[in-house]
Amino acid sequence: MNTTMSLAAYLEVSSELIRKTAESLNEKKIKDASNLIGNVLSKNKPLLICGNGGSAADSMHIAGELVGRFLKERRALNCVSLAANSTILTAWSNDYSYETVFSRQVESLAQEGGVVWGISTSGNSQNIILAFQKAKELGMSTIGLTGDGGGKMANYTDILLDIPSTSTPLIQQAHVCIYHYICQVVEDLIARQ
Repeated sequence: MNTTMSLAAYLEVSSELIRKTAESLNEKKIKDASNLIGNVLSKNKPLLICGNGGSAADSMHIAGELVGRFLKERRALNCVSLAANSTILTAWSNDYSYETVFSRQVESLAQEGGVVWGISTSGNSQNIILAFQKAKELGMSTIGLTGDGGGKMANYTDILLDIPSTSTPLIQQAHVCIYHYICQVVEDLIARQ
């Protein structure tokens, strides 16, 4: 992407990716992910979300929307961002390994029938891959929110929501649209119960 482009050009590139995402992520994939999350949360099973860097912030954003509220007044939902506890992140990473910082938390918080939602623009974050492997061992489903193709995470993902781009900032912009939409659908599902 040209770093000297105008704001108007940048917004046009961004909107073009949103259009491509709407075409590539069909309604069925989004519905499947939303229904899985809604069903899990309706049974008070955990939704554990993880990501690194900007994706860590996204995981906290999603947890805030689902524990608190997105658009509707409703009960709190069992959703945890695995990136939010700085004590666990730094202690485990310092004493053991950053690659296992999420899988260790999955091991701690897992419930069979829950979901681990991993966010990675490349799809190659080893700590998320290991979290997905641990989730599978413990009977949890996985949802991957990634860039084009899903990277190595695709091999461990039950539902892959991949944005058709390799540009990290553009992928992150599309991720916000996707997870806000999922939060809305999940909230509607929960409110109907």
